[in-house]
Amino acid sequence: MAIIPKAAAEKILKQAGAERISADAKDALVAYMEEAGNAAAEKAVKMAGVAKRKTVKAEDIELATE
Repeated sequence: MAIIPKAAAEKILKQAGAERISADAKDALVAYMEEAGNAAAEKAVKMAGVAKRKTVKAEDIELATE
């Protein structure tokens, strides 16, 4: 089950200029965003751990996504 709603993917694609969007395109974008988000989250958690913190901060996310 997807965490990110298909409606969010549709909105992003429309903001990018898409006029029509297939269901497969929404599914593909959701899958990509979740995969990229999970990878960034895992890196951010490791960075917080290295800094001896339990709390993940915005700076951890920013560093993880560079």
